This record gives sequence, structure tokens and C-alpha cells, in this order.
Amino acid sequence: MSFNSSSKRLKLSTFKLNALLSMAQAISSDMKIDDIISRFKIMLNEDLEIDRVLFYKREETWELILKTNCPDSVIEKIDVERDLSPLTDITFVSTSQNNGLQEFDIIIPVIQNNVQLAYILIADTKEQAKGVSSTIKHLNFVQTLSIIILVAIENLRLFHQTLEQEAIKKELELASKMQSLLIPSQDSLPQSKTLTIQSYYRPHLEVGGDFYDVIQLSKDEIGFCIADVSGKGISAALLMSNFQANLRALFTHDITLTGLIERLNERVMSTAKGERFITIFIGRYNLNRKSLEYVNAGHNPPIMYNATSGNLTMLTEGCVGLGMLDDIPVMNVGSTRITEHSKLFCYTDGLVELAKDDKVEFGTQIIEEAISNPQSIKENIDYLVNFQLFKDGTKDIGIFDDVSIIAFEVFP
Repeated sequence: MSFNSSSKRLKLSTFKLNALLSMAQAISSDMKIDDIISRFKIMLNEDLEIDRVLFYKREETWELILKTNCPDSVIEKIDVERDLSPLTDITFVSTSQNNGLQEFDIIIPVIQNNVQLAYILIADTKEQAKGVSSTIKHLNFVQTLSIIILVAIENLRLFHQTLEQEAIKKELELASKMQSLLIPSQDSLPQSKTLTIQSYYRPHLEVGGDFYDVIQLSKDEIGFCIADVSGKGISAALLMSNFQANLRALFTHDITLTGLIERLNERVMSTAKGERFITIFIGRYNLNRKSLEYVNAGHNPPIMYNATSGNLTMLTEGCVGLGMLDDIPVMNVGSTRITEHSKLFCYTDGLVELAKDDKVEFGTQIIEEAISNPQSIKENIDYLVNFQLFKDGTKDIGIFDDVSIIAFEVFP
């Protein structure tokens, strides 16, 4: 063997070793996928003199991520599922095969756990006076390099996917914090000697479509509501945030509940375009007259408990939900005087719809049992949250929606 021949082989071996090392390092670097493919192309075309290459990679469908020196007319003849998926080993192309495949020398499959991940088709189209074709000479190296390339691409894809997920997670955390600022805290709720207000809020996801609010309309009058947007997630939360802004702007001491509901319905129709709707229970309570007037717009009926008589009453007077119709055809305003010790419990459907044994159970019995006793409304809510809904305060027993509660205890 001549010195020149030995030197050439040593140089080639060194190149291959360095190439494998370089591509392996790319797996843990911040190199872009296009850069990795470009480097792979240079190695094959220029360094190994394999000038015709097709590299198919499985995504949701088969994707051609690299082609060199291959006319579109040839590519159009190749169907990966039909022509390549039956191949599980390195295959030398014969003259009897598909016309498109005949333009290549060798097909290299990359398979893991019986799943085809990629196919690399290579050919040396240059005329050689003597010697072994580059596709044969470097076959094992090309196969190894192809596997490393595939791992590098997948690694980068997962890396960028993780970054995107982290970004989405941070955005959701920020949205959750912003939404929590819109939900009144317990300390901000008005209290008096004759009225106690308690609340609870737990979104099912990072952000939710539930909302409640209490507004001091005058010295002796408060307005309040509890609402639920159809659907879940960011879009529901955005609609609810917009709704709260409109409610705060419109709900004044002077406006009637019918006028308020009509104007809110216009705003919801304009914003949601009929794709979502909002159910809401909205009320106005006068502490001096001890009078309550309300509209239930398609919401779960709040439960009134008279502690003196023991009677339970559902507050149902109202109309259809907001955003369902351009014009609300019928609207009834309910009214009652609360002259005895009573509790008013308002809630969203996440509290009464529980998944159990692949079924959804609905019922207000747990609420009725929780408030029908001498305990305070705060103790009633604590009981529901800690013992009925969450076995240890954190683990739910089938809750699949947001849970919100705004409750009032009126003293004579």
C-alpha cells in the first residue's frame, strides 16, 4: 500500500470521526435544524461525493427535509408509504423497481421500535473511471450519520417545543394573576352588622370563565352578581374580563336591573358574536329596606335559606342567558324582603356537576344540607370546600369545571 493511499485513508477516517463528533455535539447545542441539515448536505455532497440525496422524515405525515441534485419529476414518482415503508433494511435499488427509485443506488431506513422514522435515498451520479462507488464505500458511515442527524433534529424539535410550552405556561400564569386581581378578595367585600358576605373561587384551569363581584352602589345599597361564561380557558377568561369592565361601568344606583341586563346583553353579543354566552345572576340589596330584587339570566338558581322557618327557596325569576339572542323577549324581575335571619347562596355549576363512575351527577342537595343549619355562612362554605369537594383540601373528587361561590348572611 502506497504512502499516498494510506494518507488518504487516514484523512478520510479522521474526517468521519470529526464529522460524527461534530454532529453529536449539535444534539446538545443551540444549532438550528436548518443548519444541521445544511451541514449534513455538505458532508454528503462535497466531502463524500454522494451528490444525489433525498431525506424523508416522519412528522404527522412524511416530510422531505433534504433534496440535492434530484429533479422534481423524479420526486413526484416516489410515494413514501407505497414505495419505502415496506423496506426495513438497507436496500440496493434494482432495475425492476419504481422509476423514481431507479434514480438512486441505495435506500437507508431509520427504524426504532418497529416504527419508521426516516428514509435516506442516496446515489452517486458522477462517472467514475475506476473504483467503488461512493454510495457503497461510505454506506455504513452515511447510515450512522443519518441516525445522528435524526436524533439531533428530534432533540432540537423537543427543545423548542419545551421552550414554547414554558412560554405558554408563563403567559397562563400571568393571565391567572391578572384574573385573580379582577376577582374581589374576601377582605374587599363590604360587611356590616346586618350583612355578612363570603366568597370562594377556584378555576379548573389556570384561568377560568367564572366571575363574581360586589359593588357598593350607595351608602345603603349594594349590587352583586355571579356569572359563568360558556366554555373554558383563555377565550372564556377574556370574555369574562371584558364583561366585568362593562358591568362596573354600567351598574350604578340609577339604572334598573332590566335596563342593565339589556345593555349587558348588547355588549356580550357585540363581543362574543354569538359564539359564547354568559349566564348571570344579578341582584340589588337595600340594607335599610331589607329588600332584594334580582334577575336570573339562565344561571343556576341561588338558594335562599330562612333560618327561622327552615324554608329553602330557589331564586329563578329572570330571562335567557346573555349573548344568546339579540333581543331578550321576556324578562322578569324577582323581588323579596328579607326580614328574618337568612342565608343567600349563589354558585356556579362547577359546584353541583361532579363526574362519578363515568357519569355526571347534578344536584343541589350538598348545598341545601350545608346551609340548613345554625352555623355561619363562612362555616357552611368551609364545610363544602374542605369536606364535600376536596377530601384533604386539595384533591377534588370529580370536579371538571370552575367553582365560584358568593354567599350572604342577613341578620334582622
